[in-house]
Amino acid sequence: MKLIFIQVRDLKKDFKLGKTDINILKGINLDIEQGEMVALLGPSGSGKSTFLNVLGGLVPPTSGEIMIRDYRISDMTENQLCLFRREHLGFIFQSYNLISTMTAMENVALALTFAGVKKEIRKERAIEALEVVGLVERMNHKPSELSGGQQQRVSIARALVNHPEIILADEPTGNLDSKTSEDIMDMISRLNREDNQTFVIVTHDPEAAKYCSKVIHMRDGVIERSVSQ
Repeated sequence: MKLIFIQVRDLKKDFKLGKTDINILKGINLDIEQGEMVALLGPSGSGKSTFLNVLGGLVPPTSGEIMIRDYRISDMTENQLCLFRREHLGFIFQSYNLISTMTAMENVALALTFAGVKKEIRKERAIEALEVVGLVERMNHKPSELSGGQQQRVSIARALVNHPEIILADEPTGNLDSKTSEDIMDMISRLNREDNQTFVIVTHDPEAAKYCSKVIHMRDGVIERSVSQ
């Protein structure tokens, strides 16, 4: 029996627009098992990216509870969340979020700098992460010298370098052509199988969702249905 790794109960998130409360998440309930690869699928405005940001401790919930393993992150302070994200979570963004003046290796190693890893170890581990994503031969290239797919591989290496238990990915193939998207999802799927890391992936692309073991369909701030595949 697999471990329930992430538990979400009656999660709600409101934003203020002037004097009006906008209800983005309207009571999300969800269990995710350790090692699952889960897609959050839905149209723009369905709340899937907001949910991912709340799940990752980047945005506080209005109400409800999030448990990740034995940690109740919905009750953590900002300092506690910062430490939790550093030790347990990796993030992959649609826009890559790479620093333009740094090489691929330096961008990956930056995550280790924030984690307090000694300088002599950072380069070694960054190169190992770039090897995993098949980009070690480009480690001295800056983002402007890399294709979109290569930049996303650097972003994935940066997410992996701390060996997090959970990877949260927001539209990881959103800016890529169909062939590169397929390559990226093949790689994410392989990492999920080999390392038993838990992936939660926001996407609007049904083709990307096919790689996942569970697809959560969201609309208007609620889960319409959950499909195992």
